[in-house]
Amino acid sequence: MKIFIPLIAGLLIGYLLRQKGRKVNADLPMSVALLLLIFFMGVEAGKVKIDALWLLGSSIVFAAFTILGSVGAAILLGGKEK
Repeated sequence: MKIFIPLIAGLLIGYLLRQKGRKVNADLPMSVALLLLIFFMGVEAGKVKIDALWLLGSSIVFAAFTILGSVGAAILLGGKEK
């Protein structure tokens, strides 16, 4: 519920500014907010204790199965090259 209040407020402000014909450049504030979001997500991820070797191994296995599945689907659906 907390996320909807700023969302609706921004929607209303954007709508009111559009009605008055004003153009607002929000690129810089959005970039700063995005960088802060990524930073704080990294801080939170750094707090979590994980077994890095198990995570590395499972990631490699997952990537291998993803590649094999994609290649298999391409072979089955793509037909044969002449």
